Amino acid sequence: MGFFDKIKKIGIFSGFSQLDDDFYDELEESLVMADMGAETTMEAVEELKDRCKARKIKDVEGAKACMREILAEYLSQEDNSMNLSSTPAVVLFIGVNGVGKTTSIGKLAARWKREGKKVLLCAGDTFRAAAADQLTIWAERAGVDIIKQHEGADPASVVYDAMSAAKARRTDVVLVDTAGRLHNKQNLMNELNKISRVIDRECPDSSRETLLVLDATTGQNGLIQAKQFSEAAGVTGIILTKLDGTAKGGIVIAIAKELGVPVKFVGVGEGVDDLQPFDAKAFAEALL
Repeated sequence: MGFFDKIKKIGIFSGFSQLDDDFYDELEESLVMADMGAETTMEAVEELKDRCKARKIKDVEGAKACMREILAEYLSQEDNSMNLSSTPAVVLFIGVNGVGKTTSIGKLAARWKREGKKVLLCAGDTFRAAAADQLTIWAERAGVDIIKQHEGADPASVVYDAMSAAKARRTDVVLVDTAGRLHNKQNLMNELNKISRVIDRECPDSSRETLLVLDATTGQNGLIQAKQFSEAAGVTGIILTKLDGTAKGGIVIAIAKELGVPVKFVGVGEGVDDLQPFDAKAFAEALL
């Protein structure tokens, strides 16, 4: 059951004929259950009360339209476009193991290749056995090049090779996988700083995106991860995977509202085309 189905099943806006305390209590509880987060939920419900009062709205349909408006505003606070303005542009992918990082890299490689971009993958996760092998499979599927070294190699050394290759081959965008095992904030910062120094030295004018990949099914743990990685790595955007199945996508709203980090892509299935640019207005429409 997806987030939208859950909202419908819970029936947030059904079963009520007037906007009384019971209505607002039920709304609050339902949104928290859908992983929107307690803080964001309370703010949204208070804002809804204020708008309904100011606009003299007394019916449930009017409240629904107001809530759709509020959620769209929360989700539209930040620019969710990708900065790929330089040649090469560099996109770093970070996140814990198992969230769909490698799959997301492969899907974006395929998307940008179809758009006519010259894409290069960099297997910077040298800690996890078979990480480079998995990325190689995606490179072959997408029809793009990959730079890799042996397991246990220095990730910054792999990035150096990738940046050198990107310059020589006039690559448009380099997608860099990073280790998902560096839970310690200091280790993560050290590793990413080393990688950043290599990129700055080899391609000083390159545009840079740092995308945090999160699994929507982890719910509030996803918000905790997002906070930790944002503090350590200067995240510029979120990729939210597994928003199909049992995912409770309200976490999207919590992340956008509490962290001010835009959601740039959402994964809604297993297919190569199922990683889609995030559309805040469409999400709010579908939600309610």
